[in-house]
Amino acid sequence: MTTNNKQDKARDLDLFITDLNGNLRGKRLPASGLKKLHKEGVKLPRSVVGFDFWGADVLDNGLVFETGDSDGVCMPVSQEPSPVPWSEAPRDQMLAMMFNPDGTPFEADPRQVLKRMVDRFAEKGLTPVMATELEFYLMDAESESIQRPIPPALADGKGRRLANAEGYSVEEMDGFEAFFADIREACQGQGIDADTIIAEMGPGQFEVNLNHVADPLTAGDQAILFKRLVRGVSRRHGYSATFMAKPYVEESGNGFHTHFSLLDRDGHNVFDDGTEQGSDLLRHAIAGLMQLMPESMLVFAPHLNSYRRFMSGAHAPTHASWGYENRTVALRVPESPNLARRIEHRVAGADANPYLVLASVLAGALYGMENALEPDAPVEGDAYADESPQYPLPCEWQDAITRFEQSEKLREYLGEEFVRVYAHAKRQERRRLNERISDVEYEAYLGLL
Repeated sequence: MTTNNKQDKARDLDLFITDLNGNLRGKRLPASGLKKLHKEGVKLPRSVVGFDFWGADVLDNGLVFETGDSDGVCMPVSQEPSPVPWSEAPRDQMLAMMFNPDGTPFEADPRQVLKRMVDRFAEKGLTPVMATELEFYLMDAESESIQRPIPPALADGKGRRLANAEGYSVEEMDGFEAFFADIREACQGQGIDADTIIAEMGPGQFEVNLNHVADPLTAGDQAILFKRLVRGVSRRHGYSATFMAKPYVEESGNGFHTHFSLLDRDGHNVFDDGTEQGSDLLRHAIAGLMQLMPESMLVFAPHLNSYRRFMSGAHAPTHASWGYENRTVALRVPESPNLARRIEHRVAGADANPYLVLASVLAGALYGMENALEPDAPVEGDAYADESPQYPLPCEWQDAITRFEQSEKLREYLGEEFVRVYAHAKRQERRRLNERISDVEYEAYLGLL
């Protein structure tokens, strides 16, 4: 982007990091200051990364009073900004990553957490190749103001509103043709390599698959920008969009699936040994992912609502399991050409922070590979029917917080500072929600007790 004419000089530039919840925090600057931005970055309090979901300080995390609420330095992660096509006024955006004032990585920053894992693989001469699949619900614009999801009306001039699940329906996507055309155009403008668009199992629920990239940081960046893009474009079309894990109790939840393979220095996929079963390293990675999955659940399901995806009959994994071409397991090895042998991680919800999901997947795989772990036999048939799983997942928020906070392995792989700051944020969020009296409590008890 150049800044030689008056129009370019008048453009604004959003520079932002993600906090631990994946919410964007940053500053709006004149685009004319791009050169200075690359040299000096932007200062933000390091405590911003550890905010709770509503943007409040978490006083127990050691980043506020103990440090004098000191600043970190947010540096852009790309040379050029990308456009914000849904903005009313010309505007650009750039992702950033936070460093300490002395230039060392601020290890609670989610992107730094992922970079830490990428660097550990690089030390072994391995490059992770990752792709994400994100589900979301398109809703009526009124949903945001009344804070209840309402299925959207088809853009056919008849006011027909979606009411039924139409999995893989092409006609349902036809009703939002202009919306998805703008989604694709916005993806191209931001360098997001989007692949297929699928109508999923809920009314107004869609999934967009992003293509594999041989850089997990880029995969994380694209997922972050994609989530922002969907919400922005939906508003321009008079809709609302949500990546909330379970907006409808009776409908399918929004998942976040991750595909993962590994290349060696020669570009060979180390999960491929020429057979349909895959290599020893594939099995070791699966075993590590299974063992760390219960302790990592707070990353995959970070919010109170997240755990509604894991109720009985909700078609989300409730224990760590694996299998070949089996969509009922937590870790699926898809049917594919041998060269594309990979693992699909199927646990996370779309409400999770993409950087942290990818980092946790890499941590589990590396743990299994470094210790040459072996998994149980792959599941054939219905994994949901397993009544005595070896690695049950914590399906309540408090249990997940406890397992995460006590995990020595996650401290080793993801970092002591990150685990501390993230756990305190989740504890504060849980306390705040427990202080609220829900509508269902009033409806059940107020007139009867």
